[in-house]
Amino acid sequence: MAREKPAWQHLDSAQLVLLGAAATLTVAAAVSLAAAGTVDEPKPAVIFGALIALGELFRMNMPGGREVAPISTAGALGYGMLLSVGGEPVTYSALQVVAVTAAGMFAGTLPHIAVGRSPQLDAMARRLVVAAAVAFLFRPLTGLLFDERLTLGEWWTALGLMTVIACAAGCSDMVVAAAIRAEAVRVRFGIAFLDEFRAGVLLCAAKTATGMLIAVATSVMGLAALLLFTAPILTTQFAFRRYAAVRTTYLQTVRALSRVTEVGGYVETGHSRRVSRLAVAMSRELGMTEEQSLELEYAALMHDIGQLSLPDPIPGGATVFASPTEQRRIAELGANVIEQTGVLDRVAHIVRCQSDPYSADPAPPLAGRIIKVANAYDDLVGDSTDRDRAAAVLERLRLDSVSEYDPAVVESLGTVLERRTYRW
Repeated sequence: MAREKPAWQHLDSAQLVLLGAAATLTVAAAVSLAAAGTVDEPKPAVIFGALIALGELFRMNMPGGREVAPISTAGALGYGMLLSVGGEPVTYSALQVVAVTAAGMFAGTLPHIAVGRSPQLDAMARRLVVAAAVAFLFRPLTGLLFDERLTLGEWWTALGLMTVIACAAGCSDMVVAAAIRAEAVRVRFGIAFLDEFRAGVLLCAAKTATGMLIAVATSVMGLAALLLFTAPILTTQFAFRRYAAVRTTYLQTVRALSRVTEVGGYVETGHSRRVSRLAVAMSRELGMTEEQSLELEYAALMHDIGQLSLPDPIPGGATVFASPTEQRRIAELGANVIEQTGVLDRVAHIVRCQSDPYSADPAPPLAGRIIKVANAYDDLVGDSTDRDRAAAVLERLRLDSVSEYDPAVVESLGTVLERRTYRW
């Protein structure tokens, strides 16, 4: 019997580099504290460590499988940029920031591990590396530029440095996240970075602003400021959690609707799910953004819902064998059903255009051309894993790509199938 690969072998190269950097920083911080034998300014270290642990405890998952911990990140940034506590300067090192952040993250993760919710190690490593980058860039300046009580001009200088350093660290984090995502889902780096920017820029701005606010307020008001100025990021987190829940509910609802045609015997079991997975994989090959791929997934899941209005089901549910007129009728009826939701108009447009040939004028949208190819392939292959059958169907689609199917989309299907075949 084949042995299962160790968990680390499932990580891509970008994740391994990131985890290695986080591990190196953690070990270096632990060795530094052990050599010193004490923690500088222990009270702020404990309070900020507790805040980071609380943030890890209440971390959440955003659309696209992104794990975020806004409170934890804001706390780590605030600790890394702290100048004083109630007017008393602090002098701890960047390595102490790494140690406190790592300890807080570990403590906040333990309850999740205890109930079987494994963390995303690369997401945790990114949060640690961002905090470390800010600390290593900012902490040395506290001794060089701000060793006494700050004047108004020095405060403006400090705020400027905080903004530049925190924004640079946030952008670097997006670059790393994009590199990991590009390798994980096999999409171009530029597309992955655009997806990460759109998905995370608002939350990144909130975390950065809160971290700076915590650092400034604590310097003036003392540690009690943490309770007051953590509230905005907490409110923001609840808003983003609600948004993520709505997105999840949409997808669950669409998946449930897609099964109606299967339960009613109009299409083969698993057809809609296979078409959607194939379509999303093809969309990545063709450079579609995450938002466009999500709309495509919705449309692919519901592309056959128009068959519910047919008096007699198409044999096997294979619309590829139906006449062009019947295909257009099914697409139109399906689009009308989707439009009744009032929130999926663009998805309805994709479903309406899925039956249009590639040579139509005007040309159907790319998402519609993708569904047309993915649906035809699954209608002819189904859940079969016969490579010869798959190759024959792919060749048939290539021959019909002069007018019926988009040649570029068909070739993207071939690329996806090659990767799947390699993994069989």
